[in-house]
Amino acid sequence: MNPLESLVGMYLTHLRVEKGFSKNTLAAYRRDLARFTDWGKENLVTSIGQVSTQGVTDFLISLREGGSGRSALATSSVARVLSAVRGLTKFAVLEGEIAVDPAASVPMPVPPKLLPKALPVETVAKLLAVPSDSVKGLRDKALLEVLYSTGARISEVVGLHIDDIDEDGTFLRVVGKGDKERLVPLGQYARKSLDEYLVRSRPALAAKGKGTSLLFLNSRGAPLSRQSAWLILQEAAKKAEIDVHVSPHTLRHSFATHLLEGGADVRVVQELLGHASVTTTQIYTKISDGTLREVYRSAHPRAL
Repeated sequence: MNPLESLVGMYLTHLRVEKGFSKNTLAAYRRDLARFTDWGKENLVTSIGQVSTQGVTDFLISLREGGSGRSALATSSVARVLSAVRGLTKFAVLEGEIAVDPAASVPMPVPPKLLPKALPVETVAKLLAVPSDSVKGLRDKALLEVLYSTGARISEVVGLHIDDIDEDGTFLRVVGKGDKERLVPLGQYARKSLDEYLVRSRPALAAKGKGTSLLFLNSRGAPLSRQSAWLILQEAAKKAEIDVHVSPHTLRHSFATHLLEGGADVRVVQELLGHASVTTTQIYTKISDGTLREVYRSAHPRAL
């Protein structure tokens, strides 16, 4: 057993005796630190004093790339291993084995952002067709149509006031993050649903409450909460027999994706979504491989 392996043994004992870690947690630490000592043997690093910041970085790269009969690890697994190594090097400093912690300045790997799946246009149409012609149904339809027509966040939609609709009913004034305002066009279907809600539904709901200028109301005439709007969408998705998870952000992402697939410029979509950076918009509006193939086939002279 080399000095690095001995230090790992001392550290695991410390975690068991002084920190009271469970058997399962200790087993996970043991596995992750075994990866580190195995890397050390392969690179002639046999003591903690030989470990440098660059060495820790190289170790993480080797985990991500795999090789030598080992599978590449996911970013989340690499981050877990680095956490274990950081614990070991910090322990080494406290024990006086080294003066400077070589792992302290190594950045934690950041997993890629997971994109919500955009719903097909036909599925969105199926969802929007669910609400009935009742007082609550007209409200629900207007709510869902506005969410999809504008790509607004659920908090932005439930925060709308009646006078946020312009006189022609063609634009909505949306207040986003940081109280930044933006004008978002309303599609014909959303305009029709809003008109029907304002004429046939909202007055009946408002009569039960104490009076508010907020656009969407609950059955007691009070402002519709974010949670209630969430439930309306979930119930509609269930009735439409949509077998994937549907959230307000799913509609927001579908809005952006469908615009891009229809030829909209990414900076226009950025403005509609209220993003400060176009980089964020590009994450939300990733074009599908199928769309890319179709555009390539139709546009490239040697594609067919």
